[in-house]
Amino acid sequence: MATASEMISTFTKGYTFTGPSIALGAAIIDGQVHPEAQISLPLGMMNRHGLVAGATGTGKTVTLHMIAEQLSTAGVPVFMADIKGDLSGLATAGTGSEKLLARTSALGQQWVSKAFPVEFLALGGDGNGVPVRATITSFGPILLSRVLDLNETQESSLQLVFHYADTKGLELYDLKDLRAVIQFLTSDEGKADLTELGGLSKATAGVILRELITLDAQGMSKFFGMPEFDTAELLRTAPDGRGVITCLELPSVQDKPLLFSTFLMWLLADLFRDLPEVGDLDKPKLVFFLDEAHLLFNGASKAFLNAITQTVRLIRSKGVGIFFVTQTPKDVPADVLAQLANRVQHALRAFTPDDAKALKATVSTFPVSDYNLEEVLTSAGIGEAVVTVMNENGAPTPVALTRLRAPESVMGPSSDDLVKAAVAASALLPAYGTEQDPISAYEKLQAAEAHAAPPATGPAVGAPLPPPPPVQLPGDGGIGFGLPTGVPGTVAQPSQGSGMAGDIMGAIGGALGGGVKSMIRSMGSSLGRNLMRDIFGTATRRRR
Repeated sequence: MATASEMISTFTKGYTFTGPSIALGAAIIDGQVHPEAQISLPLGMMNRHGLVAGATGTGKTVTLHMIAEQLSTAGVPVFMADIKGDLSGLATAGTGSEKLLARTSALGQQWVSKAFPVEFLALGGDGNGVPVRATITSFGPILLSRVLDLNETQESSLQLVFHYADTKGLELYDLKDLRAVIQFLTSDEGKADLTELGGLSKATAGVILRELITLDAQGMSKFFGMPEFDTAELLRTAPDGRGVITCLELPSVQDKPLLFSTFLMWLLADLFRDLPEVGDLDKPKLVFFLDEAHLLFNGASKAFLNAITQTVRLIRSKGVGIFFVTQTPKDVPADVLAQLANRVQHALRAFTPDDAKALKATVSTFPVSDYNLEEVLTSAGIGEAVVTVMNENGAPTPVALTRLRAPESVMGPSSDDLVKAAVAASALLPAYGTEQDPISAYEKLQAAEAHAAPPATGPAVGAPLPPPPPVQLPGDGGIGFGLPTGVPGTVAQPSQGSGMAGDIMGAIGGALGGGVKSMIRSMGSSLGRNLMRDIFGTATRRRR
């Protein structure tokens, strides 16, 4: 067993880095805090991902809060899901108390009251923040299957529906668009198209349709639609150079856990698809904290788990670091856990046999250390954690029981007035504040049906329908055409002469049909020819 002086020497050597780092706290040895043994995390290694774990009430949220502050100060944007509402306090300068200053002084922390640049978002506008929405087509069939809790056979069938919509030029912006496509395929008019798809039975399509109706009835339709959130907004810095901390408000996560956790994965998938390869940077472009990470994995399909693993493995080369936040490492699949190089493990409980088993499994994931980790992890206090991170040479640092630094902003929610004022002044509100409903699959199928069976009175048979109201369609591939069967990497260009696509084009006339064809002609670049879906089934559609 090493002496205290030997352990201090080991920590000093193991946590001394040449580049900038995130200060985590000071080492605890034999129950005493040693401010000369500072524990930190290299900024350049934060894209190697991490895990913040621990039982409820051990201080995980405060740890995220403290790390986010330092990342912002270093000019690194941060994304956080604010499940408890506590993280909004980042926007309010903290107040020093005698107890707080005594703690920070003992750690060697020079505590200063500060507020940080925070952007408040709310999923679907369900809260105080700027509304965040995704289109159904970009969300993709794998993620949507997770939200709908479909089995693997139904998930495969939903992928066929998305493929059909892609090839027919039917934009799926919201739930009513997807419902309209499935209703068409299960109708007499769509019987031939359903047969051509193969592998999609009318019964399975009906099951998916019922799940969509249930989702809509639960009030979840507001999370899907236009304008769609551009994840480039997560990469912003403030005018003073600090990274913007984006807090996504999730106050009712217990009511819609699958939707919330899957939406976070959509944000990551979108970043993964759009960001360029950058290799190893001096500091990450973004650090993404995934709270309540176990919700992602419980009951997940094999396709979903594979997609998460691929994303975590590859996104670090695009400068994005992901920190999973949960209670124990066993909440995270082994293939994902193996990629989480930076570990901050708060206390665990061992009240039941299952708890004891989880404790032993957690200890086994740490390098050999001079601590009795089973004892340390069950006796660590609030705001203390066992830490090991990746050093600048790519090797794990010595395992250190650490008393963590205190945040410099409010450890709790900001006032409602402050949050509402920040949202009202947000540069994002004009772009995302008002929901839009552009012409998409629902309108096209309705128009096609009206064209095929005109009313007995009104315009003469064959007269063109009145043009739809002018709308702003999304640019850069937002029209949503996909991959025709057997021709990967090309765009389906519907002919006006035959089939359902021809009926649709005839029904909506030159007001939309000419615009669609003009857009396709203008998309002669490789961007226009490569509207394909990625490993999550999400669709390339726009922008950077």
